[in-house]
Amino acid sequence: MFSNLSAGALGLPLDHTTSIDLAAKHGFGGVDPDLGYFRSLGSTTAVAEHAAAVRDKGLEWGMTGLPVPLDGSAAEFRQALVDLPEALELLTAAGVTRVGTWMRPMHDDLDYLRNWRLHVGRLALVAELLADAGLRIGLEYIGPKTFWSTERFPFIHSLREARELIADSGATNVGIILDSYHWYTAGESAADLAGLTDADIVSVDINDARADRERDEQQDLDRRLPYDTGVIDLEGFMGAVHAAGYSGPVKVEPFMKSLAEQTVDEVLADISARLDRAVAEA
Repeated sequence: MFSNLSAGALGLPLDHTTSIDLAAKHGFGGVDPDLGYFRSLGSTTAVAEHAAAVRDKGLEWGMTGLPVPLDGSAAEFRQALVDLPEALELLTAAGVTRVGTWMRPMHDDLDYLRNWRLHVGRLALVAELLADAGLRIGLEYIGPKTFWSTERFPFIHSLREARELIADSGATNVGIILDSYHWYTAGESAADLAGLTDADIVSVDINDARADRERDEQQDLDRRLPYDTGVIDLEGFMGAVHAAGYSGPVKVEPFMKSLAEQTVDEVLADISARLDRAVAEA
């Protein structure tokens, strides 16, 4: 596995090329691809050359967003499918292999079964199209009860449910975005991760939680940097990730506005060191 710089996940307003330069400077192993930037290059040849330059800096691609909204309206979903071939052509030219999205863990109108059927059908279709382009899809379940309990019908908010959805879709190129914060707030332990393999995990996020809140009081957008509080058992979490033989990107996604009070270099030096600790632990 490798440490990955995801500037957006850190709340840092860095453009794509700056992110690449800073990722190399601070010893990250990878950086997130940017589909918008690829489009600005004007051709697949230019995209391939850009990707080669990124590799020359010793960096791998992390994960970009899935360009299709699985829970969007019918019109939004249809239009995204129309636009998808262009996006896949650019991602393929760049050598990107991972795209991801999070699943909204509740709905005001669709009950659990109807929402499940919607996601299974759309996921099966989109996964088949992406498989032809050599792309894997990562699905992120959202754990905090303070979020999934805010609308009429709760939906997927645990690892078990997410894996069952993937199995029901029949897709072989879909896996989990495994986030320590959602793992913790879902009430899961290292035992729940036993048996996972590299094929089951598309991306990994590590975060810590506030020490002054109980598990069911934690807020999705109010987290702490990994290893800060010790509320989340990151040793157990990363031990299971290592045991799975995971080979992909690991990033930090803390949603902490206080990071903006520091210089970018200070933030990235700190984040890189925390990720190196996580990646190195056995």
